[in-house]
Amino acid sequence: MSKHRRARSRTLRPSRTPRQGRTRTSSPTSRRVALVATAGLLTFAAGWVYALDQKAVGTSSQASADSRPPAADRAARDAQRGASEAAPKAAPRDPLQGLTGISEQTLAKIPADARQLVLVTGKAGDSSESTAAFYTRPAAGADWVRGESWPARNGAKGWSTERTYGDLTSPQGVFALTDAGGLLPPPSGTRLPYHKDGAFVATGRGVNGESLAGSFDYVVAIDFNRRPGKSPLDPVKPEGERKGGNIWLHVDHDGPSQGCVGIPKDAMKKVLETLDPAAKPVIVMGPEGF
Repeated sequence: MSKHRRARSRTLRPSRTPRQGRTRTSSPTSRRVALVATAGLLTFAAGWVYALDQKAVGTSSQASADSRPPAADRAARDAQRGASEAAPKAAPRDPLQGLTGISEQTLAKIPADARQLVLVTGKAGDSSESTAAFYTRPAAGADWVRGESWPARNGAKGWSTERTYGDLTSPQGVFALTDAGGLLPPPSGTRLPYHKDGAFVATGRGVNGESLAGSFDYVVAIDFNRRPGKSPLDPVKPEGERKGGNIWLHVDHDGPSQGCVGIPKDAMKKVLETLDPAAKPVIVMGPEGF
């Protein structure tokens, strides 16, 4: 073969294809491991950034609190407290002409011309504990003005609108105060008719066994089943013996009564010195809200 043909043969000989590298296909398990690792790395990075932010916020808040002068804190608290105390407080509104603890029905029973009033308010319908308060008003129809008040005791079994003799209740209602009396001479300035009598001596013992000595040193008769204008000792009972009688405002003997109302001895003297027949005094008595 000629030289020319050998050259041509070399030229036409197909060239050898270089060996290609193998492509490795990853398994599903490998991909899952990679994804989990990536997610964990992202979560860690986010948590680290959040922690840095929170630390910065806490540091900023603490710095703000630390930088606030204690005096400023005290001033702010004092200003807030002062504003609260200075805020106007609603005054208790009592529509019953200044009287507390009674109903409209009881108010309507008070005589229009009465200008002096003793209000006895019991703790409960079956309680023997109560409070007595003295009220006055300048004219008929005007609001009542409260004066002194005292602890009081009433019937051992509380109050009743249908009292009967011996039931140990005090009569509930509005009654006139027209006559007074007692074992002792009347206090200076007494204006009610006063009947001094040695018969004003309590006998026996109280409901709880306490001594009754001195209970009738001073007495104001409550016009329940009695004749006004007579001594508190008057035995006549216009509405019958069944209702009982001789219900008085008298000196407390540190115990419940059989129906009367007891207040301290100094309070009895004050009442006698203040009651004026011209002011048409009354006693309003019963449990709270009657």
